[in-house]
This record gives sequence, structure tokens and C-alpha cells, in this order.
Amino acid sequence: MRVVIAVVAAALLAGCASSTMDEARSKTPGKTFSSAKSADVVAQCIQFSWQDEAVFGVDASGYLEPGKPGSFTVYTRGAESFADIQSQGAASRVNYYAVKPDAVAQRRMAALATCL
Repeated sequence: MRVVIAVVAAALLAGCASSTMDEARSKTPGKTFSSAKSADVVAQCIQFSWQDEAVFGVDASGYLEPGKPGSFTVYTRGAESFADIQSQGAASRVNYYAVKPDAVAQRRMAALATCL
């Protein structure tokens, strides 16, 4: 029963996050980065860094979702911040979005930058 509740909650969370992300994607990203690393390596690093409770406390969350082949999205609870990572040959490009450009969003961007 707990598994069913968890799956339903995740599906509802993904639906809310998706509309927030679609709205943000219709605008210019807050910041764009390039990396010589592959998209999957960068995405996993961002996810791990955003889950660091020592940095983000109770706001520590990072969910990784594969997209089209060679692309990934890492997002926080409620998609307050998210990063689209796309392959560009052996390298990758990261578009970072934040709903509110506050101090937490700046820390998430700084954590993302350590993964490049």
C-alpha cells in the first residue's frame, strides 16, 4: 500500500513540476554552461550535489529524469530550480532555470558549476 501511495505522489509531483518547467523553458535560461564531460556524468553530478543536506538542509532534493536520447533534466522539489543537460558530441550543454533567483537558487547554480 505504501508503494502505491509513493507512486501516486511521485506522479502528481511530476505533473506539477512539468508545467512549471514548461513555463520556464519558454523563457531564456537563467544561465547556460558548457562542459567537456558527457551529459550523463554531468547530470548525475548535479543530482548528487543538489541532494547535499550539509549545503541545502531540508531543501536538499535532486531528481534525475532522462529526456530525449542524450538529454537529462535534474530538478528540485516543485521544480523551483532545474537544469536541462544536453549532449553535444562528447561534451554537453547545461541550461539552468530558477523560478525565484534567491540565495538558494544561487547556491544550486554554484553546486551545478562544480560539475562542469
